[in-house]
Amino acid sequence: MSYAVVIIDMLNDFVTGGLKCERAKRIIPNLKKLIDAARSNKIPVIYSNDAHYEDDFEVVNRWGKHAIKSTKGAEVIPELKPTKKDYIVDKNTYSGFYDTGLEPLLRSKGIKTVILGGLHTNICVRHTSADAFFRGYDIIIAEDGVEAFTEKDHKEGLEYLKFVYNAKVKPVDEIIGELKKS
Repeated sequence: MSYAVVIIDMLNDFVTGGLKCERAKRIIPNLKKLIDAARSNKIPVIYSNDAHYEDDFEVVNRWGKHAIKSTKGAEVIPELKPTKKDYIVDKNTYSGFYDTGLEPLLRSKGIKTVILGGLHTNICVRHTSADAFFRGYDIIIAEDGVEAFTEKDHKEGLEYLKFVYNAKVKPVDEIIGELKKS
């Protein structure tokens, strides 16, 4: 089984900035372990990052100014900083697939399973999962590597992903065990 780890929106604006998710800090150590394990096992690590223009629909009509291209707020948090071997795919909607280079990148590497972590369980993780499902990818959600603004949103998001997209929801340590076997 060929895997890729996709880290969604672990950006300064979402962790410490204007759209801060207080709960995001608790997943940083788990995502760091997952990223390190992927790199050690030569599994691609892909950062799917909000990168907006100030007049993007999502900025103007819903969330306000956040993750504006070329600003510190749109950078991955220092604890999870990408390396030169990682991939960064900008997005300007909730989905990491919509109008981005994510799918061609995954196909070029023969990826069949995406392992998703990051923010927010019920928004960007959900919409990225939807597009992964519609494109035939198997989906693994890092249960202790995703978060949302509230516990309710997080738990409901996980249940939705399992039921609707047949996502396998697993703790990071269990995922790392699978990666070492691949």
